[in-house]
Amino acid sequence: MNESAQKESLEQQQKEFKNATITATLSAVNRLKAVMSSDGKEDHFLRMSVEGGGCSGMTYKMDFENKKGEFDKIFESHGLTIVCDLKSWLYLKDVEIDYSDDLLNGGFQIKNPNAERTCGCGTSFSA
Repeated sequence: MNESAQKESLEQQQKEFKNATITATLSAVNRLKAVMSSDGKEDHFLRMSVEGGGCSGMTYKMDFENKKGEFDKIFESHGLTIVCDLKSWLYLKDVEIDYSDDLLNGGFQIKNPNAERTCGCGTSFSA
C-alpha cells in the first residue's frame, strides 16, 4: 500500500471512530429507566464498560452511576445518557444495547460489531 493510500485509510478509520456511538433501543431504554426508578437512581446514567474475563476473554459491564470521569465518552439514546471510559470505548464503539422480555432468550443483549467471537451466554466476547 503506498503512502497516499495509507494516509487515506487512516483518515477514514479516524472519521469512523469519531462518528461511532453507543446506542440503546427504545425497549432497552424503557427497561433501564424502570430499573433506575425502582432503585431510586433516576438522576444517574448508564455506565458501559469492558473488563477482562468470561469464556471469550472480555466481559460487558453495566452500572448506574452519577459521577463522570474527565475523559469519559458521553452519548444520548432515547433520553438515556450512556457513558464509557476511553479504554472500554475501543471495544464498545457502535455497540447497540437491546432488551427483550422473551421467556426463553429474554434480558439485555449487546450487539457488538467489533466482536470477533462471542460466547453462548452473550456476556463475553473477544475482539
